[in-house]
Amino acid sequence: MPKSRIRKKADFTPPPAAKQAASIKLTNRSWVAPVMLALFLIGLAWIVVFYVTDGDLPVDSFGNWNIVVGFGFIAAGFGVSTQWK
Repeated sequence: MPKSRIRKKADFTPPPAAKQAASIKLTNRSWVAPVMLALFLIGLAWIVVFYVTDGDLPVDSFGNWNIVVGFGFIAAGFGVSTQWK
């Protein structure tokens, strides 16, 4: 019986992904952490100053809305934290 020929398969070469990865430009987000921490600290300081001064500072005309302003800074810090990679 004759021997069958053995066909050599071509080696697998993956598609060129290096060019595609190079085309994706990652932005520099080094500003996110300092801004996030600054907003957290400003919000915390705003609330602490409001309680320590019995509502006279930081803005007397806001009254108890100073607490909302402080939590607004903290919420903005959480909003900025979503940009962190």
